[in-house]
Amino acid sequence: MPRIWLFDLDDTLHNASHRAFKELNASMSAYMVTYLGLTEEEAAALRNRYWQRYGATLTGLQRHHGVKPTHFLRETHQLPGLEAHLHGHAHDLAALDRLKGRKLLMTNAPRSYAERVLKAIGLSHAFERLICVEDMQLFGHSRPKPDTRMFRVVLARLKLRPEHCVLVEDTLIHQKAARSLGLKTVWMQRWLRKAADGRRLQHRPAYVSRRVRSLAALARFPQF
Repeated sequence: MPRIWLFDLDDTLHNASHRAFKELNASMSAYMVTYLGLTEEEAAALRNRYWQRYGATLTGLQRHHGVKPTHFLRETHQLPGLEAHLHGHAHDLAALDRLKGRKLLMTNAPRSYAERVLKAIGLSHAFERLICVEDMQLFGHSRPKPDTRMFRVVLARLKLRPEHCVLVEDTLIHQKAARSLGLKTVWMQRWLRKAADGRRLQHRPAYVSRRVRSLAALARFPQF
């Protein structure tokens, strides 16, 4: 069986923390101020708490406030001028071209945003399929990474066996969930070299198969 690579997008394939995440966070907080009647401080705190707990602010807003996913994603991901701050690298495309196996994108971002980013960084045709937050629905509710039930459903839907898959991610909690299901995991530390809580880790967590700082390094990933 061919290896299946599941790539995250933000801070894995491009430096989202430099600009995109700052604008997204501000946009989400503004949405919560407008539609939930919160102060800016309350909105920022709640946004961060839901992200820490559920892996996506949207999940918390839908579960606890009845927010409609389509409305939230449309209002918060407009981000005019986003492409001007995104930069691709020819060696990244070359590294993906050399990488053996099937390559899919798996992101908690909406499809429209993912397509914009991939086009801007020159990777629009690098992936055979995009698995976006709209595809991570269970029983009418958003269940993005790191929800293990969502992982199982998505893999079953695509007829993929966990032991044939490698998740390439910057977020450790997502890798921990994937590893518990039998996927291999790669921690991409090209732009972020800390855990989500800001800690610098001296040792690779046991649930991380390998950590790398470039896409080219994935070619040295051991065979199954």
